[in-house]
Amino acid sequence: MKKLALALSIGTASLLSVGALTIPVAAQAQPAVTIQVQPPPPRYERVPPPRRGYVWAPGHYEWRGGRHVWIGGGWVRARPGYAYRPPEWRERDGRWEYNRGRWDRDGDGVPNRYDRRPDNPNRN
Repeated sequence: MKKLALALSIGTASLLSVGALTIPVAAQAQPAVTIQVQPPPPRYERVPPPRRGYVWAPGHYEWRGGRHVWIGGGWVRARPGYAYRPPEWRERDGRWEYNRGRWDRDGDGVPNRYDRRPDNPNRN
């Protein structure tokens, strides 16, 4: 009986320690990529004719394996009431920051979980 109790306490401690090392889901929502290498200019893409119920997500460069890799554009299923914001690179203090594509409810650029707050300083 003592061996069973010991095994259970060790197992519980193991699970708790693994849980303490994980990052919360909210922190993983928009992983930041910041590099010192400027991305190349975007490639020209022929945009196909519009598709009903879809939004065109343009091609862009992503940072993979220590270099810029082109990701071709494609159709993304539309979300009624939301605007699609494509991925983009922005320069900040001599570094380049990558922002993933996202859906924005009211076009103010603030993450959707904050959109309904009346005292939002970024709201137009």
